[in-house]
Amino acid sequence: METKIKDFESAMTELESIVKTLENGQLTLEHSLEHFERGIALSRYCHKRLEEAEQRVEVLTQSGETTSAPRGLTDTLASSKDSE
Repeated sequence: METKIKDFESAMTELESIVKTLENGQLTLEHSLEHFERGIALSRYCHKRLEEAEQRVEVLTQSGETTSAPRGLTDTLASSKDSE
């Protein structure tokens, strides 16, 4: 089950899928633990990416510089606004 994490968006999609699978309750204990471990890895990856983005925004805000947002961040923000 262990595969490389491609990017934030794919990690979030996989994490959502794992949560739904675990909530279903149809897995064996061993498979549930494997999914849970993968979910923790994905969660940590996403948390780290979000912290990095937050730090970048903070630095840019303090310095007054304008640069493009981190790759993929604008797509994520746009899709979250669309779903509201």
